[in-house]
Amino acid sequence: MDKKITIKKIAELAGVSSATVSKVLNNTGRYSEETKKKVLDLVDKYDYRPNAVAKSLRTRKSKTIGVIVPDITNEFFAQIVLAIENYCDPKGYSVFICNSAENEEKELQYFKDLEIKGVDGLIYLSGSDQLLQNRTRLPIVCIDRKPKLHRVSIVTSDNHRGGYLAGKELIEKGCENILLIRDYRNVFSTEERINGYVKALAEHGMDVTEDNILKLEVGIDQAKQAIESLIENGKLLYDGIFATTDWLAFGAFLALNENRIEVPNDVKIVGYDNISIAKYTSLTSINQNKELLGKRAAEELIEMIDSGILHANNIIKIPVELVKRESTLLTSKTLSDK
Repeated sequence: MDKKITIKKIAELAGVSSATVSKVLNNTGRYSEETKKKVLDLVDKYDYRPNAVAKSLRTRKSKTIGVIVPDITNEFFAQIVLAIENYCDPKGYSVFICNSAENEEKELQYFKDLEIKGVDGLIYLSGSDQLLQNRTRLPIVCIDRKPKLHRVSIVTSDNHRGGYLAGKELIEKGCENILLIRDYRNVFSTEERINGYVKALAEHGMDVTEDNILKLEVGIDQAKQAIESLIENGKLLYDGIFATTDWLAFGAFLALNENRIEVPNDVKIVGYDNISIAKYTSLTSINQNKELLGKRAAEELIEMIDSGILHANNIIKIPVELVKRESTLLTSKTLSDK
């Protein structure tokens, strides 16, 4: 038989209508288990493949979504993307993953390319307002970002709560002079973490001044070099550090450890994201539920695609939790002794 078997021929061989075959293939409508088995056996026997292009022309849906991610090598983003794929696949949606490498021009080009490819919607994990100024009818869900210039649905961790828990942990462990190491960019999620942190300190009569803040590019080396510089200049006068990512926290820890400054006896550290590096170096961190962030974003987007109704400015908050480890525990052991 011709390899290019049609849905009409499958229907003829199964003794049902083409509409019934379509229902079985799309898992919609009513039909018996016997009919389902007969159709799927024929589909398998003749290796029938639906014409996705023709189908998209009929339904005006491609059953594809785009995901723009700033750094797919970053464990935090990789876990979210995996959760998106795991949710979309059983729903019949394919996922185009575009790694922008934190490059706004590249993000803009991906945005245009995805529209040309006819994706049904977009999940956006970066922070460029420039991209979201583009006019588009695509439903968009942002993760941990809140663009000011576009009506989108937002799935975010409760970052204000996370920052508050971090500050509270350091204060309760006796820290009186805390250094904040933060992303230099004014990203929504970072600002929320800092607002929560400031609130925790204010409740205990403590202020946050510019002298207590380091604004850095997010990276281990950047944080390590910044702390080493403070140590060399005799300006490391802090007994606590809150870093707005685990990468920054780990860089700070390395600098302290190499200069024989004990964690947590001399300086206590709290990071953010609770990625593997925090677990294996015993850093206290704020856990973001990466799986739930990805799942809820995909769920929100597909709901908008299927209903045709945009959930503009809808904000879905995912709870966070403090994971306590040795970097804030009162102990005579340092992390380097492990």
